[in-house]
Amino acid sequence: MALTSLYANKMRSLLTMLGIIIGVGAVIALVSVGMGVRSNITSSIASLGSNMLIISPGSSNKGGVRGAAGSMQTLKYDDAVAIKDKIRNIDYVSPTVSSSYQVVYGNNNWKTTVQGVTPEFLSIRSLSISNGSFVATDDMNKRNRIAVIGTTVAENLFAKENPVGKNIRINNQPYKVIGLLASKGQSSMGQDQDDMIYVPLTTAQERMLGITYVQSINVQVSSQDKMDQVQDEIQTLLRTRHHIVGTKEDDFNVRNLTSLMETVNQSTTMLTMLLGAIAGISLLVGGIGIMNIMMVSVTERTREIGIRKALGATFMNIMTQFLIESMVIGIIGGIIGIGAGCLASQIIAKVGNFTTVITVLPIIISFAFSVGIGLFFGIYPARKAARLDPIEALRYE
Repeated sequence: MALTSLYANKMRSLLTMLGIIIGVGAVIALVSVGMGVRSNITSSIASLGSNMLIISPGSSNKGGVRGAAGSMQTLKYDDAVAIKDKIRNIDYVSPTVSSSYQVVYGNNNWKTTVQGVTPEFLSIRSLSISNGSFVATDDMNKRNRIAVIGTTVAENLFAKENPVGKNIRINNQPYKVIGLLASKGQSSMGQDQDDMIYVPLTTAQERMLGITYVQSINVQVSSQDKMDQVQDEIQTLLRTRHHIVGTKEDDFNVRNLTSLMETVNQSTTMLTMLLGAIAGISLLVGGIGIMNIMMVSVTERTREIGIRKALGATFMNIMTQFLIESMVIGIIGGIIGIGAGCLASQIIAKVGNFTTVITVLPIIISFAFSVGIGLFFGIYPARKAARLDPIEALRYE
C-alpha cells in the first residue's frame, strides 16, 4: 500500500527522495575525500620507514644569530655506531648525507639528489631493488664509486636502456651503476621518491662533499612500544658523547615519526568528521522535506483515512501505514544515495587526480541515518493522521 501510494505521486516522491539521495551521497563522497587525505599523508610518513627515529643536527648560534635547522656539524659516523652498539631494541641504524648534482650519461643529463647511505638504509626505508644490487659494506670500506639509481633518474638518463653496469658522471667523476630501485611513486607532499641516487656514505663524505660529519641518522626501533624509551636513551647517549651537561641546549634533535603520525591522524580524523557533519546537514534538510510531503499527503487523504477508520482501522494501523511510507522514502533514497556517493567519489579521484578511500562505516551510518530520518520525521504526520476523527474525516472535502 505504501509503495502504491508513493508510485501514484511519482514526481513528488522522487523530489522528496532527492534530499535524502544528495545527503547520503554527499556524506559518503566527502568522508572518502577526508579518508583519502589521511591515507596519503600516512603512507607518505610510512614510506620513510616503520618505527622510525630521525636524528638531525641542531641549529648553529653565532653572535646571537641562529642558523637554519640542521646547520650545525655535530653528528658523526661514530655517533651512529655508538647508538647501534650501546642501545637495545634497535634493528637498523643508517647515517646519511645528501646534496644535489647534475648527473651525466652520454648526451643526457639530469639534476637530482645524491644521498650517501649505508647498507642498512635499504631495510630502514623499505626500498626494493628491481635490478642489480644495493650499497654493500665492502663498498663503504673501499669508498667505491658506485651508484644505485631511482626509476625517474633511469628514465631521464637511459630511456629504455638497462642502466645496470653503465657508467654515469656525478660531479664530473665516474660512477658505476650497480642497481635500479623499484618505483615508490610520489609522496603526499608531491615529492618524487624515485628521483634519487644512492652512493656509499664514505664515498659521498670524502669524494663528493669533503666532510667528516653526517647530516642525519635514521634509526629503526624494533617495536612501537619501545619508541619513547629508545628516544630517551639516544638523547642521553648523545648528550654524553657531545659533552653536554646540565641545562645546556642539545646540539641535535630526535624526531619520532610515530608521534608525528598520531598527530596527523588526529588532525585528519577531525577534518573527516567536519566534512561528514557538513554533508549531514543536507540529510537533515531532506528529513524536513519528508515531513512536509507526508503532511500534505495526510491532508489530501483525509477522506481515505476516515473510511479506513470507519471500517475498523485502529490508531496503530493508520500510524503504521504512514510511518512505512515515510521510511520507504528514506530507504530507497538511502540506497540510491549510496550508489551516487560511491560514483561521486570515483569521479573526484579521476578528475582531481586524487586518492579517495571508500569505507563501509560511513555507508552504514549514512544509510541508517536516512532510515532513521524517515522514521523520525514521519512520526508527526502519521500521528496526526491516526488521531483524525472518522466523522470529521468523512465530511472533509
